[in-house]
Amino acid sequence: MSLEATEHDLIVGAVITVTDRRFALRQTKGNTMKTTRPISRRTILKTAVAAFGTPWIVPSSALGRNGTVAPSERIVLGGIGIRNRGSKVLGTMLPQPDVRFVAIADVRADRRKAVKEMADKTNGDSACAMYRDFRQLLDRNDIDAVLIATGDRWHATASMMAAEAGKDIYSEKPCAITIELAQRLADTIQRTGRVFQCGTQRRSISNFIHAIQLARTGKLGNLHTLHASIYKLQDRHDWLPAEPEPSKELVDWDMWLGPAPWRPYNHAYVDGRWRGYYDFDSGAKLLDWGAHTLDLCQAAGGADGSTPVEYEPLYTKGDNVIHCKYANGLKLILRRTGWLGLGTCPVRFEGDEGWVETGDSGRIAVSLDSLRAELPDPTIAGTMPSTHTRNFLNCVKSRAKTAANENIMRKSHIACHAAAIAWKLRRKLTFDPIAEEFIGDEEANRMRSRAMRRPWTI
Repeated sequence: MSLEATEHDLIVGAVITVTDRRFALRQTKGNTMKTTRPISRRTILKTAVAAFGTPWIVPSSALGRNGTVAPSERIVLGGIGIRNRGSKVLGTMLPQPDVRFVAIADVRADRRKAVKEMADKTNGDSACAMYRDFRQLLDRNDIDAVLIATGDRWHATASMMAAEAGKDIYSEKPCAITIELAQRLADTIQRTGRVFQCGTQRRSISNFIHAIQLARTGKLGNLHTLHASIYKLQDRHDWLPAEPEPSKELVDWDMWLGPAPWRPYNHAYVDGRWRGYYDFDSGAKLLDWGAHTLDLCQAAGGADGSTPVEYEPLYTKGDNVIHCKYANGLKLILRRTGWLGLGTCPVRFEGDEGWVETGDSGRIAVSLDSLRAELPDPTIAGTMPSTHTRNFLNCVKSRAKTAANENIMRKSHIACHAAAIAWKLRRKLTFDPIAEEFIGDEEANRMRSRAMRRPWTI
């Protein structure tokens, strides 16, 4: 029998069965997940040549030739809880030549099927697996990374479980519904050595980056006030009317609730009307936009490693305004109204020589004529995650920190939660950004955490 090979194929010395993924050997010791340096498929093939002498043909596609991406450089991805926002994020990952999406876990049968159809259409096959319980997905050793786009109540718990399973994580925001969970999530990512990206995509969009650079480089003069837009705050504790619970295969209601307290099923929760309810939401809806806009203010003020030290809620008819202050005197104002109309999620940075404001339209307004000539043209809308997901994928390969890594997430989320707690308690609070606790207010400190339903206690 003759062996035929093209000039782009490689003849090697042994047959080795390997999977289409980056090799990462993991060892669990106690609760700590340690990851060794990835062993590439190419390294295994070269080792085989040295160890054996029998020639075998390896297709050129396995080496990434002819415009293909070698399997050793491909990121094998799974998804947990993919609906509206998750579908948009996944839609920017699926076309990437170095990504293969292989599994979806969702408590809803219709969502499992819809995401599988998306993946199979891109992959050109029907191999995407479906799971009702995301723990089955995490048990797969061939999956490198996961996209988590469930409701807020699940983000931190699912992310920590994924990290312990050796997966890199892109988590939609808010990544944690309490201060304690933001702390524990960041600590877990650090301990396990995983790559983590918070879905605050505006960190990777040019108009917001440019506005931050104007603030950081002194072109506005001495920076004195940061402005972040927020939603109208809401903190509901009522229940919707009970409805007959569907079968677990259609909607696994117990798994949908997850760490949240039990309550009767109502289809509206599952269809997205869970926002604003304390049991499911993060910080009275403050983190819906605040996780983005306060985060951008943290970057503009050079405060990624800290938080404000004072939070003072002001109450006016039909509005919420929270005044915050950093230890260096820099002011931060969280407000709903008074913006220039540059799109959703606007931010404004003010110095003693000028100001800049921008939003999701991509347009930028500045007060100084000298800055107008260097303003970038609008590129993509602030809601588009494509540059942010690419940053994540690049960091999965390089093991570098992402644009919105766990440490950045930790401090910006904690600041948002501290502001929400001040609003709920209707009083000024003082906060220690190092100890991450309120000073002299036990009631506020108790609100840094909340009970979690078994078996999802951490």
